[in-house]
Amino acid sequence: GDNFSGAFLSGANLSGADFSGADLSGADLLRAYLSGADLLGAYLSGANLSGADLSGTDLSGADLSGADLSGANLSGADGINKNLVTPLILLLDQPGKIRAYKLINAKMEGPFNGGIKYEIGKSYEVKTANQDDNLQCAEGINLATLDWCMKNWKADCRILIAEFEAKDVACIPIATDGKFRVFRCEIVGEKDLKEIGLIK
Repeated sequence: GDNFSGAFLSGANLSGADFSGADLSGADLLRAYLSGADLLGAYLSGANLSGADLSGTDLSGADLSGADLSGANLSGADGINKNLVTPLILLLDQPGKIRAYKLINAKMEGPFNGGIKYEIGKSYEVKTANQDDNLQCAEGINLATLDWCMKNWKADCRILIAEFEAKDVACIPIATDGKFRVFRCEIVGEKDLKEIGLIK
């Protein structure tokens, strides 16, 4: 295959392109349109595929180790081994209570879609949480890692501590950047923003 190692292809329309066996290691494919592209056996180690449209793409045998797939559209993509690109799958094997974080705004709601007002000491449930692991953000109680909450934090936001069990996990999106959905959880505390370095 061709050598595109380190190539800057950010935002490019590469739909239907044949990259089978190509070396795309370290390539910047940020928000590239790759719908229907053939990436069969392509070497994508360390490539930036954040926000790329990979819908319908054949990724069979592609080396995705270290590739940034956060926010990529993976619907209908073939050949992705989600266990290789989704470290948060470890949540499903945890016994007992698990803790993660909930970013909320000044209205005590999630910062993007809102709808639920979160309070410490209360339990919440969304029976219809979306279970499609191709969708990075969808209906449900969206929780995250602390680093995700800190990266998306704004001046009026707070970071709550949520507790749940593995059976409560609705979906861990493929190649998530730290966010996942649960059917139910209890808000058990709040992070001290000064202690974690978000405020002085």
